[in-house]
Amino acid sequence: MRFSRREFLTSVSCVAASDLLARAQDSATFTTSVKVVDMLAVVRTKKGEIISNLSKDDFTILENGHTQAIRYFSKETDLPLTIGLMVDTSMSQVKLLDAERTATFHFLDHVLREDKDYVFLMQFDMAVMMRQALTPSRRQLEEKLSLVDAPTRAELALQTGGGTLLYDAVIEAAKTMKDQRNRKALIIMTDGVDTGSDQTLASAIEAAQRSDTLVYSILFSDEGYYGIGFGEPDGRKILQHLSRETGGGFFEVSKKLSIEAIFGLIEQELRSQYSLGFVSDQPVRVSEFRTLQLATREKGLLVQTRDRYWAQR
Repeated sequence: MRFSRREFLTSVSCVAASDLLARAQDSATFTTSVKVVDMLAVVRTKKGEIISNLSKDDFTILENGHTQAIRYFSKETDLPLTIGLMVDTSMSQVKLLDAERTATFHFLDHVLREDKDYVFLMQFDMAVMMRQALTPSRRQLEEKLSLVDAPTRAELALQTGGGTLLYDAVIEAAKTMKDQRNRKALIIMTDGVDTGSDQTLASAIEAAQRSDTLVYSILFSDEGYYGIGFGEPDGRKILQHLSRETGGGFFEVSKKLSIEAIFGLIEQELRSQYSLGFVSDQPVRVSEFRTLQLATREKGLLVQTRDRYWAQR
């Protein structure tokens, strides 16, 4: 239940209100009477170790170069999650689908809390298909996950467009996320090669940014499908750019790093994020993107977060 500060203060005594207000600021509970810009961040050392013991005073935020006061802060690890699982089912991924499905089953077992979290399942190839709409049900997700597969020969024979609509899929997923609360993240398993989307990479990034959604990209490629040197370098660059611009993370499946291990790292990140919020001191006269710079006062720490947001008039 959300309520204004005035309603809050009149509903309890002054002493209790003071105590509860302090708790609300620490747990990132935002009121609806102000426009709060929220940021999710992961902080690491240069060696890649996650830092989880920082306080509000350890951070600084700049919006379009102007310092902003951090009004809300939380480092709780059990905040609800809203996740979109996206699987590339184009022909370049046929040999990898079994491994992707298995890893996704394990991820759902470890991450999904049916009393808190919501997940949707989407596949994309020459079309974009929502296999399972947002649900807290592990059973429903696992049932639909078993149906995720590459196009049949009959479907390929009818194909008239491109073969991998990655950008279009991200935009459709962002639409699903737009009105959702909680921590929002897309996890995409793909080789990063788009062949036929109506939309562009820039449009996909903008859609994710407008919906305040992190994008975690998992580069999983069949090295023999395209031939040596074709497709994969561009795919890697595209996924890195997509994740960096939205504040998510990029991972690549290799002999040293399995897809199961990558899902474990993503789970760790999602449970180790700081949630920060501020109310801009610059009025929004025209809807626009504004730059964000989140840093730690301690030198040498690396902050992973988005670097701009959509300021809605």
